[in-house]
Amino acid sequence: MNIIFGDAIKELPDNLIVLELDTFRTPDSARTETAYCVIEQLSVDEFAMLEMHKKLHHDLMRYFQQQEWQYCEDAVAGLQGRWNGELDSFYADLLKRITEYKQNPPGETWNGTRIRI
Repeated sequence: MNIIFGDAIKELPDNLIVLELDTFRTPDSARTETAYCVIEQLSVDEFAMLEMHKKLHHDLMRYFQQQEWQYCEDAVAGLQGRWNGELDSFYADLLKRITEYKQNPPGETWNGTRIRI
């Protein structure tokens, strides 16, 4: 898996599998940057379910921003092991953040952006 940021996504050919990961901002900047991953390998078995898994991942990221934690937990359970396991560590990190946000909600104006120091 390769990670790319921001406008670099525009340079990629359409035949690659590209998934949104996180949106970041530094504390001293109002500018945000989105990270994406390019899936490098996909098993033959996963091709039949490719569009469904892409949609589930996309929905996961949207619902994460909307603080729909139960949907996110269910979506992660369905996505673990997909993408040839390339995103499993990302999904594990996302679950950890969800657990923290359930205990300490990020607030109504939060949009999913992470502040990077």
